[in-house]
Amino acid sequence: MIVPDYQSLMLPLLELTADNKVYRFRELVEILAAQFELTPENRKELLPSGTQPLFDNRVGWANTYLKKAGLLYSEKRGYVQITELGHEMLATKPTKIDNAFLRQFESFKKFTGYQSNGKSLTAQTIEEVQTPEEQLEGAWTKLNRTLATDLIDKVKQMDPYKFEELVVDLLLAMGYGGSRQEAGKTVGKSGDGGIDGIISEDRLGLDKIYLQAKRWENTVPIKEVRDFAGALLAQKARKGVFITTSEFSKSAFDFVDNIDRTIVLIDGQRLSELMIEHSVGVSTKRKFVLKEMDGDYFEG
Repeated sequence: MIVPDYQSLMLPLLELTADNKVYRFRELVEILAAQFELTPENRKELLPSGTQPLFDNRVGWANTYLKKAGLLYSEKRGYVQITELGHEMLATKPTKIDNAFLRQFESFKKFTGYQSNGKSLTAQTIEEVQTPEEQLEGAWTKLNRTLATDLIDKVKQMDPYKFEELVVDLLLAMGYGGSRQEAGKTVGKSGDGGIDGIISEDRLGLDKIYLQAKRWENTVPIKEVRDFAGALLAQKARKGVFITTSEFSKSAFDFVDNIDRTIVLIDGQRLSELMIEHSVGVSTKRKFVLKEMDGDYFEG
């Protein structure tokens, strides 16, 4: 079972309210989830940003579109009920309610910017199965994916010692230690014993994390990971982070899962994602703020 798109949820949502009961929105979400026989895995599927369950978001947009068309109504925040117009539409026994169906209502066309000549003010001519929020997050994901690829290509061209500094900068940006002086230093010299950097796990320096940074084109062989584990043992260290610009083999992950030391493996894809998330080697070009109504402001 896949999570239904928001337009597929419109008719079932409207039908659920046909008994004139005032439903809590959360109650409708649960009823629809059972009706579509969604699995726990389906319910855990999130938007690209990870901020909200995908199914809940789609039910929310189905609800919004039906309200903008005048078929549903919310007398107070978090509650939903059918309108007389909603009853009239159900009486016609529609087989499907989607955006094309809702365009018969002027309030909906005004809300979506759809002009009477059949052209959308947004120049969108193909019916989308994604909600506006999903489209926004999808575009954000595509842009970040392109940026991540560009970042790794650039990192692979860096001087090895500069790459080691980048790794320490990233760990500091993620909140380990306090400042470069207090918490992090690169080793980066011949005969470093397989250790490229050391960083304090906390600002007081109560524990150390040892770093290995390898610019690599092909899959990192498990021997490299074993050697790093040996270097940790020689330092009597318990924690290490191995970062590469390429990828690790499955055997490498299996190896670190079965030793008595904590080693985190970060491949090129994850490295670029962390750089973007913590603003290392990137700058903000433009910022969009997605806002929602603060219902508490209008209550009481």
